[in-house]
Amino acid sequence: MKLGDDLNLFWIYVKGFLFIFIVVTSALLLLFEGAIWRRAMLIGVLIWSSARSYYFMFYVIEKYVDREYKFSSVYSFIVYLIQKRKTKNK
Repeated sequence: MKLGDDLNLFWIYVKGFLFIFIVVTSALLLLFEGAIWRRAMLIGVLIWSSARSYYFMFYVIEKYVDREYKFSSVYSFIVYLIQKRKTKNK
């Protein structure tokens, strides 16, 4: 898939942030849940969504959204988003 082939960047970001939402929600539910089988399921979801969030930040953005930018950390991704928003608002 090339960058210009019916690629909607809004939905790429939505997907990435949904993975992050799953990570945070699963972690919070783990803190308040008592059933062991549910806790095991939530740990699995937490691990899976964390890996998908990492993939989104370091591969999808770099390969499909902005090919010139190289991410080095989660902090780098947050700085990238802030800078992108500032340049978009100008």
